[in-house]
Amino acid sequence: MAALDQITGGRCVKSLADIFSGSNKFVIMKSSHIPGKACMELPGLVCGDLEAPVKKLAVTMTLTECNIELAGATGVDAIIAHHPVVDAANSGGVNMRGYLDLYGLSVFELHEAFHGLHPGIAYIHGHQAFRVDIAYGNIPGNIVYVGRALADVPTIGAILDRLNEFMGMGEEQKMLLTEKNVRDCNEICETNVATGGKLLVGSRENKVGTIIHIFPHTGFTAQHLARIKQEHPEADTVIASISRVREDSELVNKAAELGLNFVVGNSHAMEMLENGLPLAAALHNLLPAVEVVLFRERITSTPLYRVGTTAIRNYADYIAREYLINKARRYE
Repeated sequence: MAALDQITGGRCVKSLADIFSGSNKFVIMKSSHIPGKACMELPGLVCGDLEAPVKKLAVTMTLTECNIELAGATGVDAIIAHHPVVDAANSGGVNMRGYLDLYGLSVFELHEAFHGLHPGIAYIHGHQAFRVDIAYGNIPGNIVYVGRALADVPTIGAILDRLNEFMGMGEEQKMLLTEKNVRDCNEICETNVATGGKLLVGSRENKVGTIIHIFPHTGFTAQHLARIKQEHPEADTVIASISRVREDSELVNKAAELGLNFVVGNSHAMEMLENGLPLAAALHNLLPAVEVVLFRERITSTPLYRVGTTAIRNYADYIAREYLINKARRYE
């Protein structure tokens, strides 16, 4: 907890007063106004005992039951999740405390409190940010960078090539090809490969000077883009990363209207390397006696008829036919 507070410059929750007094601006409610689905971010310890010993620590992006099971099976004592943690949603549909206690796990979270602490995402995308706003338009979490292209990143093509190099896209493509060969299925897709960098407006040869770097899923709109272009009229390029946009989105249309190049950068699936890896490195530095590991996920898409073994597919067909479709049988 002390290490996380040092890393964030004191942004972690350290008492109940931090939660309910409004004194910690990183205690934030997130809601789409779907009944019962709101979430409060609590940077710091979410579940566990501050006195519990930690010999092995895992850093992950989003806590899932797969994370909990892997931690339990590999001797992890505590998990630090970047994204906020919610009962049941991040613990396999069951109460979090009971599940974590089963394996002696503590869980921390560090989301908005980690944002804006380092220039790494801008650097990976080929620019040095001279302006960072983590609440653009007074919207918490609506992060915007404005930066100048690095000397060795003179063009749009250089940005795309840099992303491929930093994120090891060649290795990711080899991993996918290996899985396709092992499973004898050429139709498998995988997130990192499917969501690589892409140019939506402009050409690879276009020069790059000042970059507006946005994260569309945080609430950044076409109106925001028009406004920040007025604030930085010298800007020539937009990079959208973490989340992506479609070619016909309002943001892309507005960029074209404003004469801006538009590049789709790393997807959210790559944030483990952009934010998770620096966090893990900082923890390793501050806690040298603790083993630090990263939990990475590979999400694949496989046609139904090729999933698993023949035995498990036959099992699924039997259960679906006899118990889920044909209600003549009952299971109680």
